[in-house]
Amino acid sequence: MVKSTAAGVRRQVSKYRAAAPAETRRRLKLIHDLVRRTSPKAVEVFSYGIPGFRLNDKPFVWYAAFAQHISLYPMTGAIRRAHAKALKGYKTSTGTVQFPLDRPLPIPLIKRLIRSRAAECKPQ
Repeated sequence: MVKSTAAGVRRQVSKYRAAAPAETRRRLKLIHDLVRRTSPKAVEVFSYGIPGFRLNDKPFVWYAAFAQHISLYPMTGAIRRAHAKALKGYKTSTGTVQFPLDRPLPIPLIKRLIRSRAAECKPQ
């Protein structure tokens, strides 16, 4: 990860979102805002070519737009198992959950996933 200024990161995130279709931009912004509200101490980053956050100097949450879905990373095996019932019907794979663009974003579920990830990133 390359260290960047906060302003530089905001520019990269804005540029990333601007490249997406309008509805996808809205969803990306919504996920960004959910992370911000759920974990206000998280530090915004742009790495791996996508927007994300670090928490307690650890990789926390990244999110990315694709043609048919938005992915949320890293969703560990423990998180996927703990939320298996709620994740039924969503595509998951090692480290990610995919939210299809043709369905509403499951806001309460995304908040729970972010909180679970925050618990994994607690200081040692």
